[in-house]
Amino acid sequence: MRMVTFPDGALVPALGQGTWHMGERGSDRAQEAAALRLGLDLGMTLIDTAEMYAEGGAEEVVAAAIAGRREEVFLVSKVYPHNAGGRKLEAALERSLKRLRVERLDLYLLHWRGSIPLAETVAAMERALAAGKIARWGVSNLDVDDLEELGPALPECAADQVLYSLEHRGVEYDLLPFCRQRGMPVMAYSPVGQGGRLLRQPVLVQQAKRLGVTPAQLALAWTLRGEGVISIPKAADPAHVKLNAAARDLVPDAEALAALDAAFPPPGRKRSLAML
Repeated sequence: MRMVTFPDGALVPALGQGTWHMGERGSDRAQEAAALRLGLDLGMTLIDTAEMYAEGGAEEVVAAAIAGRREEVFLVSKVYPHNAGGRKLEAALERSLKRLRVERLDLYLLHWRGSIPLAETVAAMERALAAGKIARWGVSNLDVDDLEELGPALPECAADQVLYSLEHRGVEYDLLPFCRQRGMPVMAYSPVGQGGRLLRQPVLVQQAKRLGVTPAQLALAWTLRGEGVISIPKAADPAHVKLNAAARDLVPDAEALAALDAAFPPPGRKRSLAML
């Protein structure tokens, strides 16, 4: 299994599980929790969630999924920008811990940058760390200039979670090298796109067929081809979970990589950080 190392030496699977859109319908929650548990069985032990997802509903799904299995899981959640400072962060973290039914998060991320100064967010994260409520803190949807603004706190930032897929390669120009140089993992959200558009692209379909895999598996394996990337696709049914798990063993060959580069060119200049 491919592993990624955090700055403090913690090892996690390069392929984890996302939960965006989980918990939105009560009738789906049991199936979603079962899918996450299957993912754990298959070694995808990093689970990413956020207070934003279904306004805490996804965290409740995760709680059901990891009940009795907390020690197996590297648990990640994210705080809203408007809660990312002072007592607001403390209260938001307590709510997330309560919904997740845990005492500590393995990683707590600023979901995206808002009006609260980064220095205030860092100070609140450090207090949560000292209190034992989180094991690490990081950010999401922050670009190189934002990370540089962290200043002396940058080495303490454990990860940056960003939109990264064949459709959105802008981070390869400077953000991905910047993070790799510092040993900071990049977490790729929406690695197979949204709405199925990417998975219908002819070159991806053709190369996947040639390799005997699905377009989603090839797109997912593509995000895992380099070092320091953790990919967090969402899957809510058993078949999808199993296909995702199998993608970690796929290494796209030179022909596939060349064809995908031609269809989805790497960035030749700095681009604004893409977000969903």
